[in-house]
Amino acid sequence: MKVNTDSAIKRRLSAMFPAEHRRGVSSDGHCYTKARVRCMKRLLKKSLATLSPFTLLGFLCVVGLLVASDEDGRPPAGGGILAGPEVLTTPRARTGPVAPESVLDRRADIRIDKNLVLIPVAVTTQLGQYVTGLDKENFKLFENNVEQEIESFTAEDAPMSVGVVFDTSGSMGNKLQRSRQAVAEFMKSANPEDEFLLVQFNDQAELTVHFTPSTEEIQNRLMFTQSKGRTALLDGVYMAMNEMKKARNPRKAILIISDGGDNSSRYTQNEVRNFVREADVQIYAIGIFEGLGARGRTPEEADGPDLLRDLAEQTGGRDFEVDNIGEMPDVAAKIGLELRNQYVLGYSPKNKERDGKFRRVQVKLVKTQGLGQITPRWRLGYYAPTQ
Repeated sequence: MKVNTDSAIKRRLSAMFPAEHRRGVSSDGHCYTKARVRCMKRLLKKSLATLSPFTLLGFLCVVGLLVASDEDGRPPAGGGILAGPEVLTTPRARTGPVAPESVLDRRADIRIDKNLVLIPVAVTTQLGQYVTGLDKENFKLFENNVEQEIESFTAEDAPMSVGVVFDTSGSMGNKLQRSRQAVAEFMKSANPEDEFLLVQFNDQAELTVHFTPSTEEIQNRLMFTQSKGRTALLDGVYMAMNEMKKARNPRKAILIISDGGDNSSRYTQNEVRNFVREADVQIYAIGIFEGLGARGRTPEEADGPDLLRDLAEQTGGRDFEVDNIGEMPDVAAKIGLELRNQYVLGYSPKNKERDGKFRRVQVKLVKTQGLGQITPRWRLGYYAPTQ
């Protein structure tokens, strides 16, 4: 059988090599090897005269596969003629760790969808020991004297977002070292998923460390603090409360360490009190106060204990008055322990009105025979949403 080799070669090459390949450029912009095309032409012309049509057809198929495997200008994978599916020998890059959904994740979602109000409750004995092991049935919860159904109940050591509000005013000079130690003791009870921020204040408040999971970063920053200036305590609390809006954890707390009242803030006590009532943040305070008869004690310093107590009680937290600065680390450790041994009660208010009014909350303990006299402590209430 006579074969027109020139026309056969042209037809096969037209089918196997697109026009852009014959011009020397592939469809994705890579340079294609013209010498390889000329070589294939010579091989085909020489072979067509001696090969049968069936053998020739098989040969052309192999050549087509070679071209397809080299479309990207690289040799076939593994050095063979035919390249199979790509096999990844290294893991694909992850966009981020996917953590399993926790009870707190679900609780946070419920809170947004159903306006679930969360009330942290600490239960202690007469000696100040923390009572653990209570169940949901041991609590009754009221809002404006109307009993509410407790829909969620947790008692685990949940991750927290904590703001440290640290006094660096002039009067803190000889108290700074013990105050630093107090922060270090407080952070020893930290959960790996906790986050912390630091606000320092003297003449004015300053956010010196944004939210971070690193307790060392907070402590390292405090190592270089110096005492000077006046005391803008209320501004420091207000700044920390405002930053708490960026917290990632449902449970939030502020630890204040100061030695006196306020004499340099822009915000008033009433403004800050209303702010802390609106926020879902517990406030704990360590007050380092001199005795009532101390020489040179200013009126602001005399009001310091009442100021810290007022702020803490509004949120269900506590204030601790320290006369001996050597006791500060132990007190701070006690606060950390309390935060890790609280119950969190969640309820959806029966009053659905969004009137922005303050609603008083009350918690009672029931069925606690055999436990002696135990006392609950909780935040006093919250402001209803307005929209």
